[in-house]
Amino acid sequence: MASGYGLTGGPSRCFPFWQEVLACYVVNTNAEDDSGKHKCKPVLEDYYECLHHKKEFFKTYSLQAAYRKRESQTSRDLAPSAGEIRGLGLLDRKDEEVNIKHGNLLPTFGSNAPKGPTVLDRVGEKIVEKNGGPV
Repeated sequence: MASGYGLTGGPSRCFPFWQEVLACYVVNTNAEDDSGKHKCKPVLEDYYECLHHKKEFFKTYSLQAAYRKRESQTSRDLAPSAGEIRGLGLLDRKDEEVNIKHGNLLPTFGSNAPKGPTVLDRVGEKIVEKNGGPV
């Protein structure tokens, strides 16, 4: 806590905790007697937790470890495969089995298929005409 100011110009995030620590020391200690310091230990721990987040990191780490341990112990035999998840069972079936009715506004492959010679066929014809032989 060099200046007490945060990144946005206001007080830093831990400044209220620091004020509590100072208030505790002012109330419980004086120049001749430091025996009241032990009363400020919980407040000081809160301030250190605000600065370093060690308790939070430990708790998060232990929860993640417990979750991973439980996941490794459960059987995955009944879990769906990646193909079942992706397709939801709809891709391998015909439209009649799944009861899907296409509307007239939706394009289908048949309506989008090119009719007559395609652009590539036309380009191929020009190449044949120029060279005089097969492509």
